[in-house]
Amino acid sequence: MHKRGARARPPRRARVVGAPVRSHRECPLDPKTVSALRRLRLVSAPEAVSFLLLLVASVLRRTTDFDAVPVLGMVHGILFVVYGLFWLDAWNRARWSLATAAWYMAMAVVPTGGFFAERRLRREEAEGVADGAGAPADAPAGTAAERSDTVGA
Repeated sequence: MHKRGARARPPRRARVVGAPVRSHRECPLDPKTVSALRRLRLVSAPEAVSFLLLLVASVLRRTTDFDAVPVLGMVHGILFVVYGLFWLDAWNRARWSLATAAWYMAMAVVPTGGFFAERRLRREEAEGVADGAGAPADAPAGTAAERSDTVGA
């Protein structure tokens, strides 16, 4: 029996043995989604480096007279906020599951996690571009030398 007002779940389709496994996306990514993933990827490695430098500076502050924590803390804080904003944009556009979105945010708070996030984002971005998201749908195919509609041809 279903609860009053609850919708019935559609039946799960059986997986055919030998059929290709689809990714979490059924359709190719649009250019804005690829751009959001690229922005998050480009800020993830610097954020990870700034976190590691901040940890080193914290140790040096306790053991020596070297005190770069205020500067590195501010740099890391700015990069972390930018990462968070880009993460929200990518989550919204890529329509990640809650687990995927949580994984990317967890990688921001793990000292070397940004490198793992960057690697996974590069793969996800490449899949989106390979699916045809890199160019608009009405863009002509081929190089400028191959197209006859270019100026001077």
